[in-house]
Amino acid sequence: MAKKKKEDITNVMRIAAAAGVTYRDYAYDNLILNAEEVAAALGQEVGRVFKTLVTVAKSGKYYVFMVPAAAALDLKKAAKAAGEKSVEMIPQKQLFPLTGYVHGGCPPIGMKRQFATYIDSSAAAYETIFFSAGKVGRQIEMSLSDLQKIYPVSPAVIQR
Repeated sequence: MAKKKKEDITNVMRIAAAAGVTYRDYAYDNLILNAEEVAAALGQEVGRVFKTLVTVAKSGKYYVFMVPAAAALDLKKAAKAAGEKSVEMIPQKQLFPLTGYVHGGCPPIGMKRQFATYIDSSAAAYETIFFSAGKVGRQIEMSLSDLQKIYPVSPAVIQR
């Protein structure tokens, strides 16, 4: 395998390598932002490709939720999982200042600050899952258990 250039390695990959977890990374057309199209570009079923969504609760706390590409986050279920009365999506313009990542390239790990993170329980059905590698046009594949070695990600029923 050819050695990767420094710019080809994302912060997410550095964190995964430092944690000693096994992962594979993939590149695709960086003009694709829709998670379902990303799954198609990778030749994967949409249930294995997860999008990362950032929310804010009425309490002011931020939460991260991961749902399959074709699914929508059920805000009521998400709030219940987080023990909050309600949560709502943050405005897109707040994503980069809050996380350090842009729309279409936001992973659950490596944010400026880590927030309580929940993944739809459907992830447990797969040997590995895909999610953003921290850059538009890049995805990472790893097992849920390896993701949980890097950062505590709690399974919950959170999709519509």
